Amino acid sequence: MSDPTQPTTPDFTTRDPNSPAFWDERFERGFMPWDQAGVPSAFRAFAERHRGAAVLIPGCGSAYEAVWLAGQGNPVRAIDFSSAAVAAAHEQLGAQHAHLVEQADFFTYEPPFTPAWIYERAFLCALPPARRTDYARRMAELLPGGALLAGFYFIGATPKGPPFGIERAELDALLTPYFELIEDEAVNDSIAVFAGRERWLSWRRRM
Repeated sequence: MSDPTQPTTPDFTTRDPNSPAFWDERFERGFMPWDQAGVPSAFRAFAERHRGAAVLIPGCGSAYEAVWLAGQGNPVRAIDFSSAAVAAAHEQLGAQHAHLVEQADFFTYEPPFTPAWIYERAFLCALPPARRTDYARRMAELLPGGALLAGFYFIGATPKGPPFGIERAELDALLTPYFELIEDEAVNDSIAVFAGRERWLSWRRRM
């Protein structure tokens, strides 16, 4: 028998990650193994080379990067379709930065500016594989020619998820019709759930 006094890991296997309720439950229970609780070094290095660029962060979770970007002068908007995720972001960002984060569905959201960069961080791997084509198409719709899709990608198929890993050949086939790969770097400071499987990739929107 299990010990009722000991915390247990929630069983999310029967939940639907297409639903905000799936993510609400995780945030409400504090079960967020993807949360780095900070700003990754590869992100910092890239962002410092793109000061002033307008950035959209889909599936932002706690949105640590949003306040960092705002602090160096980048226009930024972070979105998540989970109300609990947005509440967590507002709590950690503070009232003065709460306007940076909105509850919204990426696939229908219209940002208040034209992004020069969309930051990918555990968003694609949070989506069920059936939505990958929608992801690529919507990224291409939101970004003008020459703009960037850059961030961390979880490489290698997984038997279940989230996170849903993607084979590199599949990722390339997904994005190459719309984007040209311009950076591909190893990631050495991943959190445990992504360790050894992340690449920092930057893709430029084709003209």
